[in-house]
Amino acid sequence: LGVMGGSYGGYLTAWTIAHDHRFEAAIVERGYLDPPSFVGSSDIGWFFSEAYTGTDPARVEAQNPFAKIGQVRTPAFVIHSEEDLRCPIEQAQRYYTALKKQGVETEMLVFPGETHELSRSGSPWHRRQRFDHILRWWARYLPTNANPPAMAVR
Repeated sequence: LGVMGGSYGGYLTAWTIAHDHRFEAAIVERGYLDPPSFVGSSDIGWFFSEAYTGTDPARVEAQNPFAKIGQVRTPAFVIHSEEDLRCPIEQAQRYYTALKKQGVETEMLVFPGETHELSRSGSPWHRRQRFDHILRWWARYLPTNANPPAMAVR
C-alpha cells in the first residue's frame, strides 16, 4: 500500500506517514509542509495557513507535518519544482534533509524552471520525467509480477 499527494495532498501525505505506519512508501509532491513558515514565504501564505490550520499555536502545531517528522518511518520520495511560489521549495528541502538525518529511506527530485503547476502545465519533458520517476519509485516499493494490459490503439 502506497500513499501520494501533491500540494495540500502533499501536506496530507506527510502528516499521514508521521501517524500511520502501514504504508510501504510515500510520495510527497510540492507539499504544504510547515504552516508557520508558509505565512511569510508563499504567494498565498498570508491567508491560506490561517484558513486551514487556524491561529491557535497548539492547533497549528498539531497539524504541522514538521512537528511529528521524528515519527516518520515510511520511505518517502519528495518531488518539488524549483520555482514553486505556492509551496516554497525550502520546505521540501528541509523535509527531505530531516528524513535523511533520521535515517528514513528518501529521495528528492527537483525540476528546474518549473512552478507549482508542473503536473498540469509543465514542460512535456519534465512531465514525462515526473511520471517515469513516480513509476520507478512505486516499482521499487510496491513490486508486482502482473503485466499491465496492453493499451488499445485507435
